[in-house]
Amino acid sequence: MGSISSNLQEVKRRIAAAANATGRDAESVTLLAVSKTFPAADVRAAHAAGQRAFGENYVQEALAKIAELVDLRPELEWHLIGPLQSNKTRPVAEAFDWVHSVDRLKIAQRLAEQRPAWLPPLQLCLQVNVSGEDSKSGCAPEDLPALARAVAALPAERVRLRGLMAIPEPSEDPAAQRLPLARLRTMLEALNAEGLALDTLSMGMSADLEAAVAEGATLVRIGTAIFGRR
Repeated sequence: MGSISSNLQEVKRRIAAAANATGRDAESVTLLAVSKTFPAADVRAAHAAGQRAFGENYVQEALAKIAELVDLRPELEWHLIGPLQSNKTRPVAEAFDWVHSVDRLKIAQRLAEQRPAWLPPLQLCLQVNVSGEDSKSGCAPEDLPALARAVAALPAERVRLRGLMAIPEPSEDPAAQRLPLARLRTMLEALNAEGLALDTLSMGMSADLEAAVAEGATLVRIGTAIFGRR
């Protein structure tokens, strides 16, 4: 592994190459640096190298990091990408910019109620269990349309539904990687055909970045390739 700065450049090169290979503009893919379990100093180093969006899995760890980096707060975008329990929604509503892991209406309702009025709307993605794994969070694909309509109807000044997120079952085979990602894209297209205006597909990690970009990811969640192994 190189430095965080050189790793970021390499990941951006991979995103650009993957986008070019499928006729996409590399600027249409946002890089989310997944900083879970890494110290605030590493986030600071990534920020110094030009990175602005950071993903965290664990609420308490993330809140401590956000507090430690309060001097950079106007320049950082914090995304919660891990499971969210209903008893943790208030600090998340108060501290984060995005939540990718909404998998039931109760969570979204609580986030809407608890989002401070002086902050911009909290950006939400619905997590879908595309591979049907018992160990994975996410709503079942058949429950998605009703959930999306209900979340989209929440007060727009507090929360805004932006799109879908998935963590597919890992695979080494590029063709197998693309199947669940294509399913998620098709789900987003179906929701938009119903009249929802969703623009975000949060999918793809260090191992399947290229497959995700090929299937239309607008936001890729990269940790290991930037910060190293946990």
